[in-house]
Amino acid sequence: MTANDNDHRGLLPAGLADLLPPDAARETDAVDIAIERFAAYGYERVKPPLVEFEESLLGGPGAALASQTFRLMDPVSQRMMGVRPDMTVQVARIAVTRLKHEPRPLRLSYGGNVIRVRGNALKPERQFAQVGTELIGVDSAEADAEAVLLAVDALRAIGVARLSVDLNLPTLVAAVGAGLGLPAETLRRARRALDRKDEGGIAKVLASRREVGDLLVGLLRAAGPAEEGIARLKALALPAAGAAEASRLAEVVALVRAADEDLPMTIDPVEYRGLEYQTGVSFSVFALDGRQSLASGGRYSAGYPEDGVSEAATGFTLYMDAVLAASRATPERPRLFLPLGTPWRDAAPWQAKGYAVVRAVTAGAEPRAEARRLRCSHALIDNEAVPL
Repeated sequence: MTANDNDHRGLLPAGLADLLPPDAARETDAVDIAIERFAAYGYERVKPPLVEFEESLLGGPGAALASQTFRLMDPVSQRMMGVRPDMTVQVARIAVTRLKHEPRPLRLSYGGNVIRVRGNALKPERQFAQVGTELIGVDSAEADAEAVLLAVDALRAIGVARLSVDLNLPTLVAAVGAGLGLPAETLRRARRALDRKDEGGIAKVLASRREVGDLLVGLLRAAGPAEEGIARLKALALPAAGAAEASRLAEVVALVRAADEDLPMTIDPVEYRGLEYQTGVSFSVFALDGRQSLASGGRYSAGYPEDGVSEAATGFTLYMDAVLAASRATPERPRLFLPLGTPWRDAAPWQAKGYAVVRAVTAGAEPRAEARRLRCSHALIDNEAVPL
């Protein structure tokens, strides 16, 4: 085997990467912090499998991720399985099957890796860690606000201090269109114009119904700082279903603001890209110093509506690669080199003082030189931790 052969073995498929020291330890620590914050608010952890039968994985809200799912044949059952592209649908499955008799609302948390068929321009990674919660069995503004506030709490605990929240209503445009009797094709074209933030395009699509075009432009102009946007939404003559959704968003904004008066919040009531399976108030959390989403979540139907098994739910996912990029790195634990022959029991007192001990297991060079070679910050000399 040549050196080039060894180099090739280090290559990985596009979108996949090894997580090396110290980043692997940072991710583990961040996951532990998040799970502990969730537990402090009554969320109990579950651990679904990496693969499961595709009819379970891709049922209900999982259908939106069918094109992103790796599939394989189970040699035991001869049934098709999928590798999870998201953990939310798995936690929902657990809630409506294994835990269906538990009292509601049911609070569950999770953490693990997912893999997708392809990345995108903003997130080229295909495998990444997800950590999050699901609040299942209740449909209320208080539950929506809890999801937002818990995501913010966990991110701050991890070390991302400056955050902003963007709230969305991905079903609002459809509700307005239905309430105004818009034909499906007209609504589709109007939504495309809304997606491009194209007021002229909206007017063109609805040239024969100018009052509807003005209403949709009003929805578009409501995007911006939360309280100002809510005021603009309230001023619009929305049909009943749309007005109810806007009222729910206003209630969530008020609850979050009451809990955190300084949290920057915006709304975008016409945004729906990436939120196709959401059924109500949804949100993303960003670092003020960056543009990448650190967390996203919102209301959805947990379970399998196509089978008549469904519960109201809300939750969120933290994207740990983005979270680590946005958070401050914690100081590494100092490494103490213990020369060959140091009794095993002598490691514990130094570990209790915060050192990671690196024991010599072969006869080597002078302790200071060997400690430096092994990236230690200290060496044990005459029973003292000598800094290098």
